[in-house]
Amino acid sequence: MAQLEDAMTDAKPASEIELSPADPGANPVNGFTLRRLKGGFLIGLGYLLSPLCWWNDLVFNLPIAYCFGYVCSWVSADFFLPGTIAGYWLSNVIGIVLMQVGVVDVVQKQPRDRSLKKDIVMGIVTSTLYTVLVLGLVYFKILDVSFLFPADASLDISSIDLTSR
Repeated sequence: MAQLEDAMTDAKPASEIELSPADPGANPVNGFTLRRLKGGFLIGLGYLLSPLCWWNDLVFNLPIAYCFGYVCSWVSADFFLPGTIAGYWLSNVIGIVLMQVGVVDVVQKQPRDRSLKKDIVMGIVTSTLYTVLVLGLVYFKILDVSFLFPADASLDISSIDLTSR
């Protein structure tokens, strides 16, 4: 018992314990592992919001877009459709940017300065192309989204006159 008491009095507080930087396995929860876990989480979340996931539109993006359009319609009822399109586009942009940030965290061994501007521009370009593709599918009635709207507030974007400008 006396030996246990001596060992306890000689023990250093946790704040004074140093881990050897030469042995990265000494601390299983080091910065690299935490950064990789964070990166993996961001990749997963970004994938669920991105256009790369084939089922995410019905489960994530369209409900987010619908809610965004609904909030925009509080300002004016005419803002519902543009708000819905903007919400859909933003959810895709956020998903792609989250994936890009997550991949950098997972792949790179040493953290480097990111170009947030480059990540956002790439996300905007790819999401805009995807949104234009989906709107084209809805416009030409290849993709039917009428089940998302009540019968008295039907959505028909094919009635929009694109040649009036």
